[in-house]
Amino acid sequence: MNKVVLAFSGGLDTTVCVKLLEEKYNLSVITVCVDVGQGEKNVKKAEDVANEIGVFKHYTVDAREEFADDFISKGIKANAVYEGYPLSTAFARPLIAMKIIEIAENEDAVAIAHGCTGKGNDQFRFESIIRSMSDFKIIAPIRELNLTRKEEQEYAKVHNIPLSPESRFSIDENIWGRSIEGDVIENPAFEVPDEAYEWVKSNAQANKEAEKISIEFEHGIPIAINNEKLDLIDLIAKLNTIAGDNGIGKIDIIEDRMVGLKSREVYEVPAATIITKSHKGLESLIFTKDELRYIDYLSPLYADLVYNALWHEPLREDLNKSIDHMQRRITGKIVLSLFKGHISILSRESKFSLHDIKQVSFEDKETDQREIEGMIKYHGIQASIYQKQKH
Repeated sequence: MNKVVLAFSGGLDTTVCVKLLEEKYNLSVITVCVDVGQGEKNVKKAEDVANEIGVFKHYTVDAREEFADDFISKGIKANAVYEGYPLSTAFARPLIAMKIIEIAENEDAVAIAHGCTGKGNDQFRFESIIRSMSDFKIIAPIRELNLTRKEEQEYAKVHNIPLSPESRFSIDENIWGRSIEGDVIENPAFEVPDEAYEWVKSNAQANKEAEKISIEFEHGIPIAINNEKLDLIDLIAKLNTIAGDNGIGKIDIIEDRMVGLKSREVYEVPAATIITKSHKGLESLIFTKDELRYIDYLSPLYADLVYNALWHEPLREDLNKSIDHMQRRITGKIVLSLFKGHISILSRESKFSLHDIKQVSFEDKETDQREIEGMIKYHGIQASIYQKQKH
């Protein structure tokens, strides 16, 4: 029997896909869970479900460090924020697709499958990479059969497919962020219930006193917390805990999906929120005025490319070259105060700082204030001529 490789999480969609691929497509199913920091519990759940339903073969691929070093790092340097939230799922999907292609090639599979619906963004993110980097046929059972979540649940009951207890929400998780959709959250008129959150404490539960931390950056990447040097993956994990305990990292927005739909999306991005604010705070000290304007132009453009499933777009590679060149100077330390959902920058320092305390000081005598008069005289001269002409 021909083989298909299925991107697998062990949730409702992908679990039902296994039986659909066997029954309706007559294929042997190889499931693959790519670990991008979604937590040991979720990785083990995928393994357990795969074994329980009796797939042909199951793979677990540890891609955590690669995800942090080769994908998240680029998002940090680019300040990749889409419509108000640091991108997380959008960075993980290209890597997951690449890993699945490798396994499909090694297993001589005839197709690659995913459990995405026809209403979301992930179908684009998986398929754009699969199509650009391989010639595999793509099967999307949930989309192709136009199944609703309720119909999937009924199909599972009829076919005795064991389903693990699930949250009533649709969750996607990796080390950089946790997205929450579905159920009452779909309606923007409803408040997000506390049970939806796992990483970030409410203000009532958050630390009672402000916590001061320092983050050190080197070439645009955070390398230390409170003078403790850490690999990026470990630093993110530690910051997720610190920020979450201080109620930082909840984002509730109305988002514009690729398919044109507006959707209410809820995210938990504690480490990403702190790192992005710190990174931008350091850039303000080091970049020139024109560089700041330029990065403010590049950042949303970069985020749009990643969000819109264009990781393979040459412009994204071009932007990385430009951003990497700029980030070589983003080295220094920033001190923050964290308190009940708020982040305050207390201090920042860098050997590349363009802030000259001697010249800016009101006590400076070396800079002759009288010399500025000539500059003022010709400042806005064209506007001055225009105003005189009016009269």
